Amino acid sequence: MVYELKPFDPIKPIPNEKKRVAYFYDADVGNYAYGAGHPMKPHRIRMAHSLIMNYGLYKKMEIYRAKPATREEMCQFHTDEYIDFLARVTPDNLELFQKEQAKFNVGEDCPVFDGLFEYCGISGGGSMEGAARLNRGKCDVAINYAGGLHHAKKSEASGFCYLNDIVLGIIELLRYHARVLYIDIDVHHGDGVEEAFYTTDRVMTCSFHKYGEFFPGTGDIRDIGVSKGKYHSVNVPLRDGIDDATYKSLFESVIKHVIDWYQPSAIVLQCGGDSLSGDRLGCFNLSMNGHANCVNYVKSFNLPLMVVGGGGYTMRNVARTWAYETGILNNEILGPDLPYNDYYEYYGPDYKLDVRPSNMLNANSPEYLDKLLTQLIKNLEHTKHAPSVQMHYTPNDREDLGDVEEDSAEAKDTKGGSQYAIDNTIQQGNEFYEDDDKAEGIGSKNIENHENGEPTVDIKMKDSSNGKINIDSISST
Repeated sequence: MVYELKPFDPIKPIPNEKKRVAYFYDADVGNYAYGAGHPMKPHRIRMAHSLIMNYGLYKKMEIYRAKPATREEMCQFHTDEYIDFLARVTPDNLELFQKEQAKFNVGEDCPVFDGLFEYCGISGGGSMEGAARLNRGKCDVAINYAGGLHHAKKSEASGFCYLNDIVLGIIELLRYHARVLYIDIDVHHGDGVEEAFYTTDRVMTCSFHKYGEFFPGTGDIRDIGVSKGKYHSVNVPLRDGIDDATYKSLFESVIKHVIDWYQPSAIVLQCGGDSLSGDRLGCFNLSMNGHANCVNYVKSFNLPLMVVGGGGYTMRNVARTWAYETGILNNEILGPDLPYNDYYEYYGPDYKLDVRPSNMLNANSPEYLDKLLTQLIKNLEHTKHAPSVQMHYTPNDREDLGDVEEDSAEAKDTKGGSQYAIDNTIQQGNEFYEDDDKAEGIGSKNIENHENGEPTVDIKMKDSSNGKINIDSISST
């Protein structure tokens, strides 16, 4: 028998381990709402963030607000017309887009709401910036809980997902990494990501999900990829009620085989919280520790790791679990008593961190899991020779290049130029302002211009959204 049920041991921190963790969060993400009664609530990301901050994890990692993804960046995967539709459609002009709504699958599951395009930008920007920081070696782990929207397709919305931030992040990783492994522990099959990389051997997708009369209906064990991507899609179809010990035994065995044979140089882990016990839409029976064990195990391979969010429709449980997993990524086990936070009343009546399993029947028999694992290992045999890519020149990252059109002399004179140009502007001490506010903001005592040989002071200026001037550095010349 290939499958072996192992005991579920408590998660323990690794002594003296220190990973550089970059955590991406945008405070605006909790302001968006799919509509009354809709199970997807972006507010859960704000709840998780509040727990993460109040547990003091901000002391252990770097926290960033990523630049929202631009249309050009979104169109690296999605079609121009689909992104153009997302940018233009609003609840007020919906009747003008009747044909497009049907074409792009926007409606009941994926409604049009205020700020839809900005919401997509936040999700995509965090995953792309996280991937870029991993590429440049600025961090070992990148976290974007606003991401993980794995159902979105090239030109249609699906399963509460509009923009596939995971695909955009993986595309960014592929600029530096020959092979990327994508792991999905959401209760739903990661069909959008699998479909995007179904024909390539440079990305292996591995999804653990409920299969059989369950959305999206894909993810059979026989779906293995085509052409060059054959055997590079790994699907683990599970039945209702899987528990911690069963999930751990199967997950660790599959992932070890995948990593040993495929040899990825970076990993993306989708941590959908709808595989937790008691989820509104899920049907698994994982506790918080059972879910977090997957994160801990993947982290132990010491490969560049991007962690993204995903599903999860019982908000308090998702927030608890993502906070706990953030602790694990920082090599810290969070205490059982919740600290006081902005959403403390959500966690009553016990105000504890743990998400406990129920007494649900586990329909995954050892015989079924053994048959599953045997077939998966047989498929993986074909990937023993990890694909390599020809060495090639990696172009500069987009943000380092400025913008030719925005940085022409005329554009600089009228509009100020790109942010890159503004950041590199030195404001000379002997320049005058037509704007009184700017002149007052600098202050006469900060800038002195003496023609009698006394020093002048140059100030490197950085523009900001509120119109004020920030002084980055002052250097005497």
